[in-house]
Amino acid sequence: MISADSDLVGSLHPSPNFGERKDGVQPDILLLHYTGMHSCARAIGWLSTPKSNVSCHYVIDTDGAVTQMVQEQDRAWHAGAGSWQGAIDINSRSIGIEIHNPGHDQSYPEFPDAQMRAVAALSRDIIRRNAIPAAHVLAHSDIAPARKIDPGEKFNWAQLAVAGVGLWVEPSPVDPFDEGLGLGCNDALVGDVQRKLNAYGYGIEPTGVLDAASMIVVRAFQRHFRPSRVDGRLDRSTYDTLARLLAALPVA
Repeated sequence: MISADSDLVGSLHPSPNFGERKDGVQPDILLLHYTGMHSCARAIGWLSTPKSNVSCHYVIDTDGAVTQMVQEQDRAWHAGAGSWQGAIDINSRSIGIEIHNPGHDQSYPEFPDAQMRAVAALSRDIIRRNAIPAAHVLAHSDIAPARKIDPGEKFNWAQLAVAGVGLWVEPSPVDPFDEGLGLGCNDALVGDVQRKLNAYGYGIEPTGVLDAASMIVVRAFQRHFRPSRVDGRLDRSTYDTLARLLAALPVA
C-alpha cells in the first residue's frame, strides 16, 4: 500500500510499476503529461497494470480529482527515453503528473479550469516539498520531443505561471508575414538558436544547420513557450521568446 504525499490527494490507486531512484538521485524535475485515453478511469487502470510497464505519481481528472499511484520517493515509469540538461534517466530525476485529456488523436479538448486549478495546487505543493526549480517544470514533449507532444499547445502554461508554477515569459507576437527559416537552412541564427535551446536543457546538437531533428526540438519549444504557431520554423517570435526565457533564468 501507499500513503498520500500531499493533502490534495483524494484517492489512492497503487501501481506496481515503480522502483528505486537510481544512485540516490532526488527529484528535481516536475514532468507534466496528458493521459491520451478516453477516460481517466481507463488511464488509471492502464497505469496500474503490470503488463503496461508504465505508471506515474499522480493523475488529475477533468474535475480536479487527484489520485496518487506511486510515492514521490519512488521512481515511477512515466518519462521513457529522453533527456534534459544532458541527463537521460529522467524517471529518477522527476515526479510525474498525468493530466486526463484524450489527446491529439481523440479531439484534444481544452483543459477545464477546475483541472488546471488542481494541477497548479498540486504542482505548488510538490515544488515546495522537493525544492524543484521553476525552469524544471517541464512537458513530456520537452524531454522527448521526437516521441511525445503532450500535454500540448492547449495546455495553459501561462495560467500555471501566474499561480507560481514554472518559468514563463510572454511569447513575442507572431508576425504572419514572417515565415522563418525552414528545413536545411544554414545560417548563423540557426546555430545561435541551437546553442540557446541546448543551454536551456533541450537535447539538441549545435550544428548550424536546421535539420529535421532540430526542427522537432524547435517545435517542442514552441508547443510549450510559443503555442500560437507550432511549426518548427525559426521565426523572429521564436528567437525572441527563447532569448527572453534564457534571460529570465535565475543567476547561478
